[in-house]
Amino acid sequence: MDITVGITGASGTIYAKRVLQLLAASGVVETINLIVSPTAEVVAQVETGANIRNADATKINDWLGLDASSKLIRYWRLDNFAARPSSGSYKQAGMIVVPCSMGTLGAIASGAGTNLIHRAADVCLKERRKLVLVPRETPYSTIHLENMLRLSNAGAHILPASPGFYHKPKSIDDLVEHLCFRILDQFDIPHPTHTQWTGTEVSEPST
Repeated sequence: MDITVGITGASGTIYAKRVLQLLAASGVVETINLIVSPTAEVVAQVETGANIRNADATKINDWLGLDASSKLIRYWRLDNFAARPSSGSYKQAGMIVVPCSMGTLGAIASGAGTNLIHRAADVCLKERRKLVLVPRETPYSTIHLENMLRLSNAGAHILPASPGFYHKPKSIDDLVEHLCFRILDQFDIPHPTHTQWTGTEVSEPST
């Protein structure tokens, strides 16, 4: 499958990096159309020390630990409205925006496609393809919540960056992966472990 990933300027670039790595390792994703906002580039450097400013496919492959010759990721500039994800005639499984800033969320909710991330998300909505938005903000204002409801009613999947704890995480990486696995589950993309509650996590009380 082909899929688009947008990275915006909310905190949580670590989620985007791990999602991309898992998509690349899944064995079912043939092309990842990647779009990164300038603010996301700044946040990535602040939070992870990664320099992905003015990135290209080679720099992104290095950031993700992929082979330099890998053609899996296709990098698109934010102002490139001629990119494949901007057209409904381009067949793909859908789009993930991770993390999704409140500014991006509001722009998508209003239909104001001022950059390629907005436009690609709008295309997914109009073509009834899966759109997964991963907001990372707290607290949510009434405007944020109303925008989420509007997008949910339009068909988007709102998946806040709220990892669970029932899998007994022992590190930040465990928390990050739990959320990333849930994102992949939205597209039925295989990953190394499961996130489904089985009930076996709770032992029966002794009598």
